[in-house]
Amino acid sequence: MHTALWLPRSFAYRRQIKNGPAEAGTYVRRFRRFHRNLHLLVVSSFLGLALTGMILKFSYAGWASSCPSPGRFEAAGLVHRFCAVLTFTYFGLHAYDLVKQRRASGKSWRQFIAGDESMLFNRRDLHELAGSLKWFFKRGPRPNMALDLLGEIRLFRGVLGRCRNRWYGASAVVSGDLHARVPGWAVNVATTIHSDEALLAVSFIFVVHFFNTHFRPEKFPMDTVIFTEGMPLEEFQRDRPREYRQLVESGELAQMMMPSPAPRDVRFWRRLGFTALTIGLVLIGLIVYAMLFAYR
Repeated sequence: MHTALWLPRSFAYRRQIKNGPAEAGTYVRRFRRFHRNLHLLVVSSFLGLALTGMILKFSYAGWASSCPSPGRFEAAGLVHRFCAVLTFTYFGLHAYDLVKQRRASGKSWRQFIAGDESMLFNRRDLHELAGSLKWFFKRGPRPNMALDLLGEIRLFRGVLGRCRNRWYGASAVVSGDLHARVPGWAVNVATTIHSDEALLAVSFIFVVHFFNTHFRPEKFPMDTVIFTEGMPLEEFQRDRPREYRQLVESGELAQMMMPSPAPRDVRFWRRLGFTALTIGLVLIGLIVYAMLFAYR
């Protein structure tokens, strides 16, 4: 329902942007190199988990068993576990970076986690939610940041859900290794939880995240900001006016300026991104086919 309400206004906003003045070459830095590399680790590990996990989950489907190698499922299991280790790795790196950011901010953990810019729900979110609904029904202007933050919060929570899912998988492995001490049904329960939670995570990322980040009209065909590390100043000022105003008032905007990325680099990141998107969309199609016509 939210997407259905969003789309008409998003198309109108895209037309407004295209009819506006051309954007200059000045960019605002949005991510550090660490964030870009971390996201590449997330993308590669998640695609590996999704591909191998769905092959194992739907092993009876024709598309999953098309490989003639007799050890295909054993190999898929090994790759799956390796990608799970990568998941724990990027989660640990992210947690370590948050600790460093908190120390640099001089804030307490409570202020850092539950502040105005937190991923946790707060009063301002209610205000911006009301603004979003007004914008959907042409009763008010486009809200400052609510729509973009909604997609980012969904993605962040989805990543946390995947890490939680890795713990479910670890519990299945531990239960299998300690089968003499753990009832057999516990292994089946852990496996079922892990499998179905993984299906939910894959569907969420390949549908909700793809739309929020790349397929919504004002960003289509792809938003490369996580790879290029920055976005045009005019786009930043237009899409995130509150954050822009805060940076101007604090005098920090000048420190965040960066040169525009080289066209060759943009083409490279677009091709890489389209490859990941294509894999995800194809996998979603195969999952839907298996759920409708081959599910056991």
